[in-house]
Amino acid sequence: MSVYMFEVATITPGTGIADATGLTASTYLALQGGTTTQVNFLDEVYMGGQAAATAPLIMLLARDSTVVGTPTTLVTPNSNGPLNASAGVLTAPAVGAITGAVQAQRATSVTLGKMTFTFNAFGGIVRCNYANTQDRFGILGSTASLGEMSLSSFTGSTGAVAISAHLLYETM
Repeated sequence: MSVYMFEVATITPGTGIADATGLTASTYLALQGGTTTQVNFLDEVYMGGQAAATAPLIMLLARDSTVVGTPTTLVTPNSNGPLNASAGVLTAPAVGAITGAVQAQRATSVTLGKMTFTFNAFGGIVRCNYANTQDRFGILGSTASLGEMSLSSFTGSTGAVAISAHLLYETM
């Protein structure tokens, strides 16, 4: 299968939002399956801080109990597409979104795994590569609570700091 990348040049995660609360537009990355049976596995998470001063962020990668409704089409410089120019093109690719008519909401269930990435957005970076391992974060379908994952800040994060981010994923 081909590897795809959902990339956002700049988002401002903010002071963070608790689980079971609607996320705020343009503060998160959400990846939603392209069909009701599609399986997507995360191969890499990358975040790079763009803050002008020390700014700790508590970022969570989690499945969503409310998926982005009517995702707004990405605009440049953001993108969601194959990494390799010769990759197979999917008829229903996974959808990358930073906002929509309904905002994503992280699930509160303790049985749905989450990954925490805490870093200083003052020039700090996070790069976790899970390719070819059994601990890849995955989604199934396109509906709550298994069909969408989001990367967003949790309560206790520093407000109003910018980061860039990308998610590398593989559709099965």
